[in-house]
Amino acid sequence: MHMPDIEQTVSALTANGFTVYRTPNPDGARDIILNEILPGIMPRVVSFGDSLTLMETGVLDAFRADPEIEFIDTFEQGVDRPEILQRRRQALLSDLFLTGSNAVTTNGKLVNLDMVGNRVGGIVFGPEHVVITVGVNKIVPDANAAIQRIRTVAAPQNARRHNAKTPCAKTGRCMECKSPERICNVWTITEKSWPKGRIRVVLIDQELGL
Repeated sequence: MHMPDIEQTVSALTANGFTVYRTPNPDGARDIILNEILPGIMPRVVSFGDSLTLMETGVLDAFRADPEIEFIDTFEQGVDRPEILQRRRQALLSDLFLTGSNAVTTNGKLVNLDMVGNRVGGIVFGPEHVVITVGVNKIVPDANAAIQRIRTVAAPQNARRHNAKTPCAKTGRCMECKSPERICNVWTITEKSWPKGRIRVVLIDQELGL
């Protein structure tokens, strides 16, 4: 990834009302979230949407261990599906919602595709504050390139990761399937953060996630 593309992306995101942080690695992202973002918002309830990049930062473990924070774990192992879905509904009323983005455009937009909709739902509306952690490999020129990236890279690999029985899990590309396990159901393009600064983007100078 060329440096001018990253700088252009940061400038465009900022112009679109996102608050942007930049860091060289996942540990730096964790420090930014805990030491720069958290003191300014003092959340009582924290939750998250699925994101390998977010998991790389280790910040979720810090929230789990904080007795002052009610942490809604939407992916806890051993919990039945109805309870997980109920937690995902509750997460939409959290003070702070953390997740990743499938793609970020150089003109400052976030492009995402979801199965259930809880991740994009949290980005769009509900939680008072949103933090997006994203690697530079997610940067693309525009929304069309973002959609192409998601169809050919992120979605098929996420289908495999979740053991979904879909054609793309085998072929590695979108097959416009009608599978009941299809993970591609809800598209969102976030052109601006409203209110300004509600969505914070922590851009990590590494290739991370899918």
